[in-house]
Amino acid sequence: MERFVITIARENGSGGRMIGESLAKYLNVPFYNRALLRLASDESGISEQLFAKADEDVRRTHLFRVARDALRGEVIPPDSDDFVSNENLFRYQARIILELARTENCVIIGRCADYILKDNPNVVRIFIHAPMPDRIQTIMKRHNLSEEAARKEIARVDKRRANYYRTFTGSDWRDAGHYDLCLDSTALGSERCVELAAKFVKLRLEI
Repeated sequence: MERFVITIARENGSGGRMIGESLAKYLNVPFYNRALLRLASDESGISEQLFAKADEDVRRTHLFRVARDALRGEVIPPDSDDFVSNENLFRYQARIILELARTENCVIIGRCADYILKDNPNVVRIFIHAPMPDRIQTIMKRHNLSEEAARKEIARVDKRRANYYRTFTGSDWRDAGHYDLCLDSTALGSERCVELAAKFVKLRLEI
């Protein structure tokens, strides 16, 4: 069959990144998370730190226009004042995602990959979520935080992810309609999430 890509969006503290890594190992394909920033930096010549900062500093401007351009792999040229704008940083990431989908099988975490690849028939879009009490416990342990601090950290990261997604897609990040499969990592456990996701991918794509 043609190349396939699995995209994973996740709530903070749900274990989505770990599930994505495990799924990639299970299927023996590359896993891309922050490595996308490095690839986009290499492609553009723009500092990787600027790509990372853009994740924290995105604003709701130019909805849809950026996304449509990005879906064609278009970027702003270096001689433009907007070359290092958040919009152009997103476009470079989108270009990398489109190229990965064209050249290899892989698992991609976040970066609006589900939207960028929405017209690709060989993409499986997965969303990982979990009840808030379990997410709080996870973040408390991961960062050695109090319960209140963990709750605030979850709210901060989830808000950033929601804003980033809405900025470049005009849509709600948590809308189940964007995904082929939504998994509760508490109800199922990480291992079963990986097993079910792998089975779904094989059935969905006939691989």
